[in-house]
Amino acid sequence: MTYIERAISGVIEERLNKSKCLLITGARQVGKTTLVKHVFPGFNRVSFDDNMTRLQAREEPKLFFINNPRPLFIDEVQKEPDILEEIKLIVDDSDTRGSFILSGSQKLELMKGMSESLAGRVSILELSGLSMREINGVSFNRHFVPTDEYINNREGDITGYYEIWDTIHKGFYPELHDVDRDWQDFYSSYVATYIERDINSLISADSLTFTKFLTAVAARTGEMLNYANIAGTVGVSEPTVKSWISILERTGIIFLLQPYSASVLSRAVKTPKVYFRDTGLACFLARWLTADALKNSAVAGNMFETFVVSEILKSYINEGKDYRFSVFYYRGKDKGTHGDNEIDLIIDENGILYPVEIKMTGNPRADMAAANVVLDKIPDRKRGLGVVLCLTDKKMYLRENLVALPIEYV
Repeated sequence: MTYIERAISGVIEERLNKSKCLLITGARQVGKTTLVKHVFPGFNRVSFDDNMTRLQAREEPKLFFINNPRPLFIDEVQKEPDILEEIKLIVDDSDTRGSFILSGSQKLELMKGMSESLAGRVSILELSGLSMREINGVSFNRHFVPTDEYINNREGDITGYYEIWDTIHKGFYPELHDVDRDWQDFYSSYVATYIERDINSLISADSLTFTKFLTAVAARTGEMLNYANIAGTVGVSEPTVKSWISILERTGIIFLLQPYSASVLSRAVKTPKVYFRDTGLACFLARWLTADALKNSAVAGNMFETFVVSEILKSYINEGKDYRFSVFYYRGKDKGTHGDNEIDLIIDENGILYPVEIKMTGNPRADMAAANVVLDKIPDRKRGLGVVLCLTDKKMYLRENLVALPIEYV
């Protein structure tokens, strides 16, 4: 098995040296345990997937920490949240940095527990599936923002992404790139394990109904979230769908891209868009069983957009940055645009809005970014360089303030 170097490794080492505790969140199987073993081989390790370990931590916490001395890595810590209070007592009694690494696959529950028990004592990072940069050995590790400076620096470490549809279809879980694992077997096991271990106690339905729900959401990746439509497809209530969507978001299966909110955009939609974090999982659930079938399907555009959005989020994650207040989208009928227009992605950075179009084409055109002018209406922001991310093979300016970039620039 070949270990793929993770871009976030340096950030993790730096954070651990400055914090008493480090929390790594991320979906199941994205490589949290492997990363910690590789970067911190001297840490003792326990997993709360093991019931006997959890029982001792719950009933005899002092004995648990005697048997498992520091520095200690506790995996799936959300399954025994009361241990956080014990960790608080330990770190408050010491000035030592880097005593604990914690990890888990239920981000919001962990964040809540940390804010209640370990506020000011823990540094929190997210781990995603592999990025294209990691798969291709690219060392460049800055988040994507289409400034001239970023583009010039990125050009110094460009590697061609070949057979891109094979990679989109395969997905980005490390095991599929480490070993020759059967694709259908991996994802079938993944879904079963996810339902049985991660969310079984959170859903009030049988696994077949929830799998049908997963399939319905996967078929809608890259679209605006329509709870009623999904409820009708699955045969459950709309409140149930809202609850289950929250579970998918909390466990790192999906990402909800929020619409850009500004008072002057009075006719903009207020509904988020839903994206699967991993395109391979979305393909498995939606039953796109080969890369060729996916490439030539009616959902190819949405899956390509899902892939690019995910790569942009990974560029933030691997630099240790929070993307939640930096990336948005726009759709609406505000004056200055023609009809119902959309900007696929808006990156908000330092008071500048960078509009991003994501197109599955090798022939980008300036009119693909026609909706960008709506951003000029926002009084406290400036419009930055627009970009069309696509399958072109070279950088090409379409207008003075609009450039077409190959996806390798992400």
